[in-house]
Amino acid sequence: MASGGAALMFGGFLRRTDIFAQTGNFEALRAIGYGELAPTAAKNTGEMLLALPKGFEYKVFGKAGGIMTDGQKTPRAHDAMATFQVNGDLRIVRNHEIYNRIPSDGAAIGTGNHYDQTAGGGTTTLIINRKSREIVRDFVSLSGTLNNCAGGTTPWGSWISCEETTFGQTKYTAKDGKEVGGYVKAHGYCFEVSAAANDNLPTVPLKAMGRFVHEAVAVDRKTGIVYETEDNNPAGFYRFIPNRKKRLAEGGTLQVLAVKNHPNYDTRTNQKIGVVLATDWLEIKNPDPPEADTDSLAMFKPAMKNGAVLFNRLEGCIPAKNGQIYFASTSGGDSRCGQIWLYEPAGRDEGSLTLVFESPDRQVLDMPDNICLYPKNNLLFMCEDSDYGLSGRSPENFVRILSPNGKVADFAKNITPGKEASEFAGATFSKDGKILFVNIQTAGAT
Repeated sequence: MASGGAALMFGGFLRRTDIFAQTGNFEALRAIGYGELAPTAAKNTGEMLLALPKGFEYKVFGKAGGIMTDGQKTPRAHDAMATFQVNGDLRIVRNHEIYNRIPSDGAAIGTGNHYDQTAGGGTTTLIINRKSREIVRDFVSLSGTLNNCAGGTTPWGSWISCEETTFGQTKYTAKDGKEVGGYVKAHGYCFEVSAAANDNLPTVPLKAMGRFVHEAVAVDRKTGIVYETEDNNPAGFYRFIPNRKKRLAEGGTLQVLAVKNHPNYDTRTNQKIGVVLATDWLEIKNPDPPEADTDSLAMFKPAMKNGAVLFNRLEGCIPAKNGQIYFASTSGGDSRCGQIWLYEPAGRDEGSLTLVFESPDRQVLDMPDNICLYPKNNLLFMCEDSDYGLSGRSPENFVRILSPNGKVADFAKNITPGKEASEFAGATFSKDGKILFVNIQTAGAT
C-alpha cells in the first residue's frame, strides 16, 4: 500500500460533525466536509504532494531511499502503520509491501534476525519528536517477510504485520506468466512487532492465525480476540481466539464468519444498508495448509464448503466501542466501488453483520482500503486504493471521511507530480488526535 505520506496537523476543529451537510448532485451521499481542497505545499520541504482544505498543513518525512539511523536505506512501498506511546515517545510502526526477492532495491534489509533471508518485506519503526514532528530515530524492526500490506495494533503495545501473499518454497508459473515462489520459507502469515523494540528482533510466524492472503487485523481490547480480513475474491472474515490472551504465538482457534440459515451468504452484490444479519462462527480445521504455496484460497475453500460468508476483497479493519469491528470491502457492492461493514458480537459465539455504507459511484468513494477512526468522534477516515479513472482519466485517490450520518466528504487528494494515481495508505492518528499520519503508495515518504 504506501511509500509516501504526510503528518497532517488538525488543531481542534475535526471534532465538529455539524459541517457534514448534504451537497447537491447525486448525492445525497456527498458532503461539504471541511471545505474545498486546494494544492498545499509541505511545511518543511515545499513539495506539492497533497490538496487539503484551508487551515490544514503537513510535513513530509521518512522518504524511501533515505538513510535511517540504523545505517540502512529506508525501504520503499510504505503501507499500513500505527502510532504508539512508548515511555513518552511517539512511535510509528510502518509496513513495507515489498514482494521482491533479496537482493532487491528498496527492500527491508535490517541488521539480522530475518525470518526468510530471500524475502524483501518487513516493517520500520520511527520515533517522532512531538514538537518538531520530525524523525528522531528510525530503523528496520521486522525483515525477511513478504508483501507486508496491512495489520493492526494490540492493546498490549505491539503491531501485527500481515503478509498479503501465500507464496512459499514451491516455484511455479502464475497465470500472468511470471515465475513466483521459490522462497526459503512459507509465507502468508501474521508477525508481531513490539512497538517498544529498538532493533530488528527475532520473530516467528503466527501460524495458528491462518495462512492466506492477509490484509488487516483488529483486536478486541476486552476479550483479546483478533479479527482478520482477507484480500481475495471470494474472501472470508475471521476471528482468532488465542489460548492465552496477549500470547498469540502460543496458538489458539481460528474461525470464519457465517450468516445463520444462509450458507455462503454472498455480500458482494445486492445488499441493503442497515439490514442486520444474524451470524455465528465456523472453525477452520487446518489454518496452515501446505497447498497454499500455489493456491491462495487453500484455507478458505473448505470454509466455503461449510457455508462461510463470501466477501469481495476485504481490507481495512479496526476496533470500535463495545467490541464492534468496522471493516472495508474494497471491491464490494453493485458498482464494485466499495463497502463498509460492521460486525457486532453478541455473547460468545453469536453476533450480527450490518452493511454501514456502499458506494454507488467512484465520485463518492472509490475502493476504500485502510481505515481509521478519529479519536474524538465517530468520523471514519478511509484511504482510497483506486485502479480506475473517471471518463478515461488516470485514477485519482483521496482520503475521504464517512460521517455518522452516512455522508462522505473529501479530505485530502494525492497530487504528487508523476505519482498522482498512487493510492493512500496507513492513515493513523496520534493518540491525542492532533496529527494524522498517512502514506502515498509510490511517492516515497511518510
